[in-house]
Amino acid sequence: MGINMKLKRFISVISIICICTMLFAANDIALLDKCKNSGMTIYWDSLSETGMIEKNGHQLSFRNGEGMVLLDSIRIMITDAPELRDNQLYVSKKFLDDSEEFFNQKSELPFKVGAILIDAGHGGKDPGALKTYKVGGKNITIQEKDITLKVSKMLVERLKAAYPGKQIILTRNTDKFLSLGERTDIANGVKVGENEAVLFISIHVNSSLNKTSSGYEVWYLSPGYRRNVLDKSAVDGDPNLFPILNSMLEEEYTTESIMIAKFIMDGLQGQIGKESTARGIKAEEWFVVRNSNMPSVLIELGFVSNEKEALLLNDERYLKKATLGIYNGIAAFITHFERSQGFTTIK
Repeated sequence: MGINMKLKRFISVISIICICTMLFAANDIALLDKCKNSGMTIYWDSLSETGMIEKNGHQLSFRNGEGMVLLDSIRIMITDAPELRDNQLYVSKKFLDDSEEFFNQKSELPFKVGAILIDAGHGGKDPGALKTYKVGGKNITIQEKDITLKVSKMLVERLKAAYPGKQIILTRNTDKFLSLGERTDIANGVKVGENEAVLFISIHVNSSLNKTSSGYEVWYLSPGYRRNVLDKSAVDGDPNLFPILNSMLEEEYTTESIMIAKFIMDGLQGQIGKESTARGIKAEEWFVVRNSNMPSVLIELGFVSNEKEALLLNDERYLKKATLGIYNGIAAFITHFERSQGFTTIK
């Protein structure tokens, strides 16, 4: 979702937050039971002690012991702090009343994916992973930059045909060198409308000293990596507010990135799972995903260091199937994101 749009909403409540403190009332209502009986869906992450409640197309994000909650990822409400006791969440009547009042509000603009940025890894003077094999008596050099460009262009063509109302952006459409910083600058510079999200998908190919290594994998940014996804200069009121707002938005991006990775992995398995090996989804601090202020993933399509897999990656038929798998994953995420009004959860 566009950060500037969120900041406008955040700023509108900063003056109120500055004079508010966390209110701890009698928390004697079991939240899980109340949600079941009130048509609310609750999602809870015990590791970070954060949760989300969904009802009527609205989402409320909260954290144990904090009276500041995030509404639809764009507004803040001060209420009584939820309390975790004996592995059970308890809230006050005020928390529930405030939540119900919010859930009963008419939704504003629908959440949707406004732009999808496809990054063809490497290019120009940077070939990426490469390997030369003898095929039919001729030497063939298979280069990562060529594979990523082919797949990215086919993927963009599919996305443009399926989503004419969305921005579909390719970082490079020729054999051109782009620094990692230039790639993330392109991503972070994408302008979208209110309640619109930007997705960043980076395409790569793997290599290993172990010639038997094979398979495809999808990477997302490690949840343990801390980054700033909000502009500090936009928070003019309480300086203590920035880390709270930044953390909430950062956690949302991580959740969405993991969801995208899962959908793409499923899509790849459906298309090339019988010809290659699924290595799963993994967390890492790759430059392009840690510096892109949006949900982002990096895909490794296979190993050019494995001769059998390298020849598959040089096969137009195989690349078309891999492209379809990535497309199917992105499409599944878009459907999920837009039907759930921008709310994502990991099951």
